[in-house]
Amino acid sequence: MHSPDVSTGIAPPLPTIRLDIDREALAANWRTLDRLSGEARAGAAVKADCYGLGVETCVPVLHDAGARDFFVAHWSEVAPMLDLVPPEQLAVLHGVNTAEEAGYAKATGVLPVINSIHQARLWGETSSGPCHLMVDTGIHRLGVLPDDLAEDLIRNLDITVLMTHLSSAEEKGPTNADQLALFKAAKEQTGARELSIANSAGIGLGGDFSFDLTRPGLALYGGTPSPELEGCIRQVAFPRASIIQVHHLKPGDTVGYSREFTAQAAMRVGTVSLGYADGFLRAWGKKGWLEHDGRHLPLLGKVSMDMVVVDLSHTPDATLGDWLDLPYDLPTASRTSGLSQYELLTVLGQRMRS
Repeated sequence: MHSPDVSTGIAPPLPTIRLDIDREALAANWRTLDRLSGEARAGAAVKADCYGLGVETCVPVLHDAGARDFFVAHWSEVAPMLDLVPPEQLAVLHGVNTAEEAGYAKATGVLPVINSIHQARLWGETSSGPCHLMVDTGIHRLGVLPDDLAEDLIRNLDITVLMTHLSSAEEKGPTNADQLALFKAAKEQTGARELSIANSAGIGLGGDFSFDLTRPGLALYGGTPSPELEGCIRQVAFPRASIIQVHHLKPGDTVGYSREFTAQAAMRVGTVSLGYADGFLRAWGKKGWLEHDGRHLPLLGKVSMDMVVVDLSHTPDATLGDWLDLPYDLPTASRTSGLSQYELLTVLGQRMRS
């Protein structure tokens, strides 16, 4: 039962779209990644609202499973997290670029990840407290350059974790070894207490990349960015939507915008409460389908903002109000839609979690 609306005192109707989270699978994935991290401990990237699955849902599960190192990207993501984990367990990857951000970090006790000489200067002027430091070993997004490590502004930092980010861990190319060598050289120039290089795919590269702390993200939520993780990572996100109308097409009837689909024979179809506003993008196109009790229901016509139409010809028992499953095993869904596993999670719309 939904809680009553504060303005009317009346509970709203149940939604026709939802996102079910397998909390057991989420906890099991963290434990698997922690085990695969060897002597290192696994943290958790929980940026972008836990990759679209909701911090209020996911972070308590991860914390109960044993995670004690959490990473977000923006300072705007901090406030909801402070109700869920101690501030010293949370770090902001984008660091501090303004005095306001530095002051907020100092006031909350959340650790900034310092990414530049400018950020190091700002943090030193604002606080002498601990921080993390990102060194750029080749991805060229954020991070101080290796040559910057000799600067006094960097050497004077109280660095808890020295980290870098792999550019090509999923490809298993030579750049991984290049970045590892640069990172090992960088660690000799700082007084960092701990080291971290591996993301989800990096964990699959083996013990040389584990160090003290790994930072999985995608694999926590069901993604498998490397073959080493296949078979041991469980699906976490299960989007579902219901049939809101059933009708019959005659030969020659068309469906949707641009009348893209034309019925060649009489057929039974269903309109489903799901569209690109919910993250079910037009990239799914003619290759996509929904499922009813495991049976495929092909998409007909274009994906609209709030609706899709599916073929019910071979599912005579599917009817108004029935819930349909989106095929959201992430590797399979990625191959079908052409979207990356990361995009498939983070594009999920807010209505999914209402």
